[in-house]
Amino acid sequence: MDGSLSKQAEKVEAFVQKLCGQTKVPVEFRDERLSTVSAKRLMQAAYAKKPGKKARDDAAAAAIILQGYLDEERFL
Repeated sequence: MDGSLSKQAEKVEAFVQKLCGQTKVPVEFRDERLSTVSAKRLMQAAYAKKPGKKARDDAAAAAIILQGYLDEERFL
């Protein structure tokens, strides 16, 4: 949370650099570090305590990341 890149983020950046050399599709980076925490809180508030909780947490985290992106794009 100090603004530095993790080892995994560095790997992702290297992959994206290679990917951008192969396609003209724009790629944007998203900070998803807190999305799982937000998703878990959201799911707990909805009383989701059934089998498959991890998959639902991941799906909710992905939705939160996407919604953040869409919210930012409205103001550009």
